[in-house]
Amino acid sequence: MKKIAFLLLPVLLFSFSIKPATISDKERKDAIDLLQKTEQGVLDAINGLSDAQLKYKPAPDRWSVEECVKHIAITEQELWQMTNGAIQTPANPDKRADIKATDEQMLKGIEDRSHKVKTAPQMEPQNTPFKSLQEALESFKTNREKLIEYVKGTQDDLRNHVVILPFGTYDSYQMILFIGGHSNRHTQQIEEVKADKGYPKN
Repeated sequence: MKKIAFLLLPVLLFSFSIKPATISDKERKDAIDLLQKTEQGVLDAINGLSDAQLKYKPAPDRWSVEECVKHIAITEQELWQMTNGAIQTPANPDKRADIKATDEQMLKGIEDRSHKVKTAPQMEPQNTPFKSLQEALESFKTNREKLIEYVKGTQDDLRNHVVILPFGTYDSYQMILFIGGHSNRHTQQIEEVKADKGYPKN
């Protein structure tokens, strides 16, 4: 009996030492770097702007800087809720076959402003719960900080929790990159507004 227990000991120790599948150190660093860089991009783009500059619309059907920030903030919430919902359910690695884009392709696509996409009604700036730029900005900063902290410490198997959306299928790690890329997409939009010939000088 003692001999059998001795032989089984290495197997038991090995079993308990196996860590759950998770993202690599490089993937973790890449995601954190992207989230931090794109957050700072939003903050830099609106820093020091006057109320007139924040509310200026290049055309009736185009968003102002303030509206862009409201959209960024509400989308940050919505995308993470969808992603976290997938993470909390059982892994579905069989759905990985439906993922059509690499991380790089997905990020390039979301950041490409030449391809226009109409957002869902609940993410339209006028439909957000934010009454002011400050409210939207505080929401964005708070949620981005929480997401960065999550990425720093998570041991979740993000690659095998797949999110199925109307516009594509992505694993949960890609969705985190998507969130960073989305804010960068609209930071570019903010810069387009600021470059408009009618944009107030102060």
